[in-house]
Amino acid sequence: MGTMAVTNERVTQYAFLEVLYEDPYFPHHVLDKGRAVLLRLCERVEAERPADLAALYALTRAATDEFNRLEAEFEAAGSEIETVAREEISADFQFIAEAYGFPDADMETLVASRDW
Repeated sequence: MGTMAVTNERVTQYAFLEVLYEDPYFPHHVLDKGRAVLLRLCERVEAERPADLAALYALTRAATDEFNRLEAEFEAAGSEIETVAREEISADFQFIAEAYGFPDADMETLVASRDW
């Protein structure tokens, strides 16, 4: 299966993790992987079209788990997913939920499986 292109215009024009890219504390090569996780989440939402919040939360849980695995890469690069990063990542998950028609999604539930 090849990679799909995200078609949601709000998403294609959105700068994921923008605040973190502006801060030299966060290594760009790891942020690039985080941005890829968020874009894959968008692709999955577009492909699977979750019918309700429970289905959306299943997709965001998988993406959150990918961020959990990235924590070690942040640490290896002398960084970590700390308060600013947590808030920025969570806000991007919220943006994705809203962009795909889930304005009532709960931010904490979207990233409930996080260990950061």
